[in-house]
Amino acid sequence: MSHRNEAVGEDVAKRLARISGHAASLVRMWDNERECDEMLTQISAVRGALDQVARVILEHHIEHCVGDAIEHGTRDEVVRDLKKSLSRIL
Repeated sequence: MSHRNEAVGEDVAKRLARISGHAASLVRMWDNERECDEMLTQISAVRGALDQVARVILEHHIEHCVGDAIEHGTRDEVVRDLKKSLSRIL
């Protein structure tokens, strides 16, 4: 992420650390033969957390990277990059 500001960087780092912890707990749940419905609930929570961190990163990308490109008059490049970013998370 270019042009990263400190607040966004800290927010994303905290979110990713939480996601990492949840993913590690899924491994432990599997190893401990926990019920499938418990694991599916945990997977749903991880997916939701990933969606939220993707939203934060995308918003930052739009505000900073896309904004900078618009200022420099590279409209076609901006549109292409934004489409590429959106296709990655949708």
